[in-house]
Amino acid sequence: MNAGPAKYTHGHHESVLRSHQRRTAEDSAAYLLPHLKPGSSVLDIGCGPGTITADLAERVAPGTVLAVDQSADVLEVARAEIERRNLPNVTFATADVHRLDFPDDAFDVVHAHQVLQHVADPVQALREMRRVCRPGGIVAARDADYAGFIWFPLIPGLDLWLDLYGKAHRANGGEPDAGRRLLSWALAAGFDDVTPTGSVWCYATPETREWWGGMWADRILHSSVGRELIASGLATPAQLDDIAAAWRSWAAAPDGWLSIPHGEILCRA
Repeated sequence: MNAGPAKYTHGHHESVLRSHQRRTAEDSAAYLLPHLKPGSSVLDIGCGPGTITADLAERVAPGTVLAVDQSADVLEVARAEIERRNLPNVTFATADVHRLDFPDDAFDVVHAHQVLQHVADPVQALREMRRVCRPGGIVAARDADYAGFIWFPLIPGLDLWLDLYGKAHRANGGEPDAGRRLLSWALAAGFDDVTPTGSVWCYATPETREWWGGMWADRILHSSVGRELIASGLATPAQLDDIAAAWRSWAAAPDGWLSIPHGEILCRA
């Protein structure tokens, strides 16, 4: 199948990078960590600003990590992170997960975090990930499931946010509820040894609420998500202002709670 990449809904505005740069292997790839070994070779697909990449590189050293992303600009951010942490075992390349320009059986581990929700054909993407993974190696993926987001207090502006975000994401060719589909996609891609698991992010402390709520208030107003919602006629500037205010209200609530479910798959190639 000749699927091309879907349009990346979030873009790379500072508010988006603020979110992604907080991620670590511990909070985003804990299901994979017990399977990493020193000396392993890793392909990190959709590496973004590189914080998870750096953690993986530390664990497999003296093994190597090849970090790839569609965006050359965000790879520059990742390079800066790798240089800051002095990790000489990481290299970079641009790549489309539907058509990876790497030979068969090239890596011990092929990893993708929050990637399959954004691609046009996740089954084809997993087939390519399997192709470049050596026999007996691991293909690992983790994705959020937006329909499973749970928050309190119940603020109407956040219901509007979830509805509009889902429409924008699907209009760009992705699937915001990817987490629940990962097992199905892996089986359709031909894997017959799949370990499915799930995990959550939870933001309920004053510090984490301020970070998440402030980040999404900025993101809905200033990143490509908001711009596309307005350009497509799905939302008005006043509605985006209401959503930003709702996120700030949630962040300020002393009993504010948000949990984000994720699906995970470990597939033996």
